Amino acid sequence: MLEFSLVAHLVSLFLDIAAVIEKMEEKKYLKWYQKIGYGSGDIAGNVVYALLTAFVMFYLTDTVGLSMGIIGTLIALSKVFDGVTDFFFGRMIDKTHTKMGKARPWMLWPYIGCSVALVACFAIPTSWGQTAQYAFFFIAYTLLNAVFFTANNIAYASLTALITKNTNERVQLGSIRFIFAFGTSMLIQYITIDAVNWFGGGAEGWRIVAIIYAIVGLIINTISVFSVKELPEADKEIEKERKEEHTLTFFDSFKLLLKNKYYVIICITYIMTQLYASVIGMGIYYMKYILGNEGLFSDFALAINIPMVAMLLILPVIIQKMGGMYKLNVIGYIVATVGRLGVMVAGYMGNIPLMLAFTAIATLGIAPLQGDLNALIASCSEHTTMKTGHRLDGMMYSCSSLGIKIGGALGTAICGWLLDAAGYIKNAAVQTPATIGMLQFLYLWAPAILCLIVTFLLSRLKVEKANKLLMEEKNI
Repeated sequence: MLEFSLVAHLVSLFLDIAAVIEKMEEKKYLKWYQKIGYGSGDIAGNVVYALLTAFVMFYLTDTVGLSMGIIGTLIALSKVFDGVTDFFFGRMIDKTHTKMGKARPWMLWPYIGCSVALVACFAIPTSWGQTAQYAFFFIAYTLLNAVFFTANNIAYASLTALITKNTNERVQLGSIRFIFAFGTSMLIQYITIDAVNWFGGGAEGWRIVAIIYAIVGLIINTISVFSVKELPEADKEIEKERKEEHTLTFFDSFKLLLKNKYYVIICITYIMTQLYASVIGMGIYYMKYILGNEGLFSDFALAINIPMVAMLLILPVIIQKMGGMYKLNVIGYIVATVGRLGVMVAGYMGNIPLMLAFTAIATLGIAPLQGDLNALIASCSEHTTMKTGHRLDGMMYSCSSLGIKIGGALGTAICGWLLDAAGYIKNAAVQTPATIGMLQFLYLWAPAILCLIVTFLLSRLKVEKANKLLMEEKNI
């Protein structure tokens, strides 16, 4: 429970820091408890995402005994459905008008399906033949990602733009939600293996842990939904935007998204960051077969998540002092790239303390983008609104779900294919040299390469400057 206490203390500290910003003249929309309530929704999201990213491949290969290559292929095939559903649910949110608002119903009800499908992914019937097991996993995984998690996650992300127009509040919401996200991720990565063993290990242990996580996620998601309210339908500006939405077909809306180059950059960036998370998640294999102790995965999880939470606490203040998000994000990812290069060198040296130190440095560089990404998407949405007169918050925020699923799932699939091709043998006392080399590439080289790519993408993401120029042109 130390991790929960730490997160609670850090959130309290964040609110104290955020109070400094209350002097700003921009209209405030949210109370402190609404910000906390909204942010807690990422506990529910990461109960699903962290468990899948860090452990589903490990569970399927080393507990159920399925082929890493086949699992990777099934995960990749599942993405065919995801490519359609992200934009579908984004469009549905844009067209929804209820007493609860546009996004909140889509955040609430699909999480029931998330809970059931999450348990199913970690409850593969051990008495079935392998063909039936593969089919069971594919159906459960596809329903979880392509349907339930998609609807819930896009709705959750969309709320950033629907519950406040205050840019600083949006940054605060992004910071708070990612404090909860990484706190949850840290806890899950830290305790899951021990929890599985405590419940007897094997398939039964994984199933019980998944059930507990699913119940916790369902409760917290419900609390988050009812902790905030969307801006009222009576607001004249919003009502005008609502009417404009109905003049567009789905394909018209999709074309508008693609015409916004900043949306495209954010989509690719999101995918790259989730690919990064996936290869880092393969660290459990690196710890087990190269460092010789899979328990070290918990130590590396702390080295990632504690610096992340610490940076997110002060992020709104830093952004305010730097006059925006652009410069901070670029500098941050330069630091992240250097940090991951340090991890690479330390890894080949076999120096674990140095690996942990450089992992923490890299995380400090990555943190700013994690905290302000939702605010960037909101700015991207406003760019489309100012240029076209149409507001597409739901479809615009589809990039968050699209990035999480495509980046995360393809990352897991590619890692599976590469390790399978290298000759990975489950639970082997000693892996083949080719497998060792592949694990080193995935955990040491790939993260540094991905950080470099994201640095370049962020250098092109000048949406704040573009919006300022549009506002000057339109005298807004």
